[in-house]
Amino acid sequence: MDKKKTILLFVRIVLLIIIIICLIRMGQTYYLSIRHQQQQKTLSQSVKTTQNQPLLEQTQTENQNMIPTAENYFTESASASDLHTENNPDKTAVQKPEILEQYQTLYNENQDLIGWLSIPDTNIDYPVMQCNDNEYYLHHNFYREEDKYGCLYVKDIADVNTPATNFIIYGHNMKDGSMFGNLDQYQEQTFYQEHPFIQFHTLYEERTYQVLAVFYSQVYQKDENVFKYYQFYQANTEAEFWDFYENIMTSSLITSDVTATFGDTFLTLSTCAYHVEDGRFVVVAKRIN
Repeated sequence: MDKKKTILLFVRIVLLIIIIICLIRMGQTYYLSIRHQQQQKTLSQSVKTTQNQPLLEQTQTENQNMIPTAENYFTESASASDLHTENNPDKTAVQKPEILEQYQTLYNENQDLIGWLSIPDTNIDYPVMQCNDNEYYLHHNFYREEDKYGCLYVKDIADVNTPATNFIIYGHNMKDGSMFGNLDQYQEQTFYQEHPFIQFHTLYEERTYQVLAVFYSQVYQKDENVFKYYQFYQANTEAEFWDFYENIMTSSLITSDVTATFGDTFLTLSTCAYHVEDGRFVVVAKRIN
């Protein structure tokens, strides 16, 4: 009888320990989620105070020529100043474009900031980061603290100020719906129709994109001869452009009347998916201003 009581007591202790461990982990997860939400709210509020009119109103009223490209910024700055001084005619002094007011404070806090991504009426409203270590912002937040949520980020190969054909932003697919946790809702035609526009503002200009393709993919082996969206940054020829465009449209899960022509530029949002090993869920949008 004593032996049975001892065994029963041991089982109860083990179960109690398991319950305590589970509660601790749940508490840690809840704390991290709340901390993440508070941090993102603080970051978002710092830019909302000076943000422009709503996206839909922008896309209907803005003239394409009113938002210069980064190249024009540099050209205009250069023409506005004396590129050749009297004493040094061979030297140039090109002035950098001015950072948009809403991002100046955040940039002063962390100069890895390159822009801000938002999708109206969703929880996607985050800073976008870039540094030499492509893994860093997988595990660190805006304040450079270790954080499983990480940040939205682009790889070091991407040049946001002189944009190539395609610009890829990566983010975690979090279970609580934060970061790109709800991005896969774009596979639903209704969700796509209600959220067709994406805003990606760089430090220097505001850009608007319209979604045209949504698809599942994966990270393939290097020697596999398949379409690898994550390797496409620049179309040096029309053939390269059409190869990318036709692949994303053929794979798309939605029906879109948005079309593209050679010379258009794209924004690609990429997150993890679990339909296959190393799966990815991808949203591609075309710049419209």
